[in-house]
Amino acid sequence: MAETLSLPRTADRALLYQSLIPQIRTLVADETDLTANLANIAAALKQGLGFFWVGFYLVKADQLVLGPFQGPVACTRIAFNRGVCGACYTQRKVIRVPDVEQFPGHIACSSEAKSEIVLPAFKNGDVFLVLDVDSDRLNDFSEVDEQALREVMRLTEELI
Repeated sequence: MAETLSLPRTADRALLYQSLIPQIRTLVADETDLTANLANIAAALKQGLGFFWVGFYLVKADQLVLGPFQGPVACTRIAFNRGVCGACYTQRKVIRVPDVEQFPGHIACSSEAKSEIVLPAFKNGDVFLVLDVDSDRLNDFSEVDEQALREVMRLTEELI
């Protein structure tokens, strides 16, 4: 596959994900380097869906450390007990936040982020990394996003 995406001209996220996820799978299929694959997954999600910020935080010792991402500069290190990413790590589940200002302990890496979804990926039963997706619109993530991004995380788990 050439390093380009072919997406339908639609605002329907279900259709966009339906087209995008197989392309992501093909994009990472023959690459063994995790960093390269995470970078391309973040880029494909940002390009394909136009999110404000998309990136990965990897578990390193006792914190989450910024990995490949697309968007404005970001927080480099996040404690396990801080913010939406830390909550995703400690609770070991997807966290969808319609208004980040209402989330206790939210870390404002960018004042432009308004809503967020964070998903964990597991290796040997432990959270290995989290995918953080931010929008500059309130309540921008739905069940459609959650289910499709869960599929992306299953693909990510195959890579680690």
